[in-house]
Amino acid sequence: MPPSTRTLSFSEFRTYLTNLLEADALFVGATLKGQDGINITDPNGSALVQPVRIKEQKYFQFAYHNFQKVTHRNLPLFDAVEHLIELVRTSNGRLNIRTTQSDEQVILLPEGKVRLTVRPTNRRPAPLTHNRAKNYILQEGHYLPFLHALGIMTQSGQVIPSRYDKFRQINRFLEIVHDIIEHLPKQGSLHIVDFGAGKAYLSFALYHYFHSVLEREVYLYGVEQKPELVAFCQQLAEKLRWTGLSFVCSSIEAFELDTSIDLAVSLHACDTATDDAIAKAVHWNAKVILAAPCCQKELYRQLNAEELQPMLRYGVIRERLTGLVTDTLRASRLEAAGYAVQILEFIETEHTPKNLLIRAVRSPHINREKAIQSYQQLRDFWHVRPRIEKNLPLPDKPPTEITAP
Repeated sequence: MPPSTRTLSFSEFRTYLTNLLEADALFVGATLKGQDGINITDPNGSALVQPVRIKEQKYFQFAYHNFQKVTHRNLPLFDAVEHLIELVRTSNGRLNIRTTQSDEQVILLPEGKVRLTVRPTNRRPAPLTHNRAKNYILQEGHYLPFLHALGIMTQSGQVIPSRYDKFRQINRFLEIVHDIIEHLPKQGSLHIVDFGAGKAYLSFALYHYFHSVLEREVYLYGVEQKPELVAFCQQLAEKLRWTGLSFVCSSIEAFELDTSIDLAVSLHACDTATDDAIAKAVHWNAKVILAAPCCQKELYRQLNAEELQPMLRYGVIRERLTGLVTDTLRASRLEAAGYAVQILEFIETEHTPKNLLIRAVRSPHINREKAIQSYQQLRDFWHVRPRIEKNLPLPDKPPTEITAP
């Protein structure tokens, strides 16, 4: 079909752009090339526009190419439409639009209107990309036997669509582990414990990362109470010939090792099981602790801060506060034990819409006496006695500062 041309007022152009960008399977992208008089990009610059998905919401990413620099800006639908109109007005440039059905060119006319030329074409719909292409540690398309055995990847290396959230979770966790490698021994074997391993997605991913990617000698122990899960995971470890990976049927409290621990992991151990894992790791002087708590219920009825009673009388508010207070007390108690602590947002999982991850690194620079006072003040404000303190009683006298490992 031949191209069609029509003249639109800016009001008509606004409506046209809104309908075009709103259609998920229609708009592919747009390019605006700068000319003399442009004041948003340089005279030789350009703006590229494409739909992206950020936290499950549709946005439009503007990439500005100016003097060999690229800057980005993400806008929702109506802001994106207004910004595109502004670019056309101020640049005196030509806006080229690509859809699944046409190539379109928009030219600013002297009388304050635009000329729209549409040339029919045929493109496949472009899926909404995420704001940033992730350079995952575990790459899709690269076959990994343990991911296939765990039902996440096909034999061709493709991630099963329904398991993509788990694939993202594993990669996010490995990114966090990558950030703490500098705090682990540089030489010799590494000893790692995964408390509450479950089906051991993260145990296998951790072992693969240290053993296969970083080529370190590693001994990783997955601790789990369900015998059927322990048997399944142990069989898979043996099938993979990963001799440094083993699984133990035990509670967290009962599990013992006769060696020091470099990294202790506890992801989504329910309620006070997280406290048990943290306490065990501290008793072993673990160099790094990574804990993503789950189902923090213990302090729900204990919370009794007089000043906050108007909040605590609402069940849903009390429940959310319980989780936040519990994790803050855990972090504070870890600082009192000589750890530098950060609380990060972990990727969402089936357990809760959002998750926090406690990252604790043993440090000689912590003022433990001050940290103990801070913990006590927080505990007393809320009138609680948490499990973390029962497992890790506060010292009767000022603590001796730990030395660097």
